[in-house]
Amino acid sequence: MSTLIPTTKNGNKISDSNFNLLPNLTSWFDDILGSRLGTEFMPNFNTGMSLPAVNVKNSEDHFTIEMAVPGLKKSDFDINMDNNVLSIGVASKVENKNENERYTRREFGYSSFKRTFTIPDSVNTEGIKAEYNDGILKIHLPKKEEAKVKPVKKIDIS
Repeated sequence: MSTLIPTTKNGNKISDSNFNLLPNLTSWFDDILGSRLGTEFMPNFNTGMSLPAVNVKNSEDHFTIEMAVPGLKKSDFDINMDNNVLSIGVASKVENKNENERYTRREFGYSSFKRTFTIPDSVNTEGIKAEYNDGILKIHLPKKEEAKVKPVKKIDIS
């Protein structure tokens, strides 16, 4: 029997001491499922929508939440405010059907996500507004009067 050079496979060190004539079960499953089945089916598999990028801006009189979510319609959004928690959810369904003399092919996909934000007490929840243009969702959260940043007052010495 020849001497084996220690190697690493899937994070496990393989050497003479743990080498058997039969591969270990984990290695066998990784080889069969990981390299053969997984890569053949996954490229065209719709795994859903990932969480979109979010910007939160704090200005003198309001907060703005901007979310990059292109390719959706206004009707796809579900925006709610409950106990100072703002939730933004999307559930979209896409169906394509191609018909030809010899075949029919239907493809469909479902995408969804939900983001939640704890809104500070300084926000006037009655004045929250949302708009969706060019793939960007903007939610405007106006501050209460007492929370707005006041300009610096100069005090003269008498």
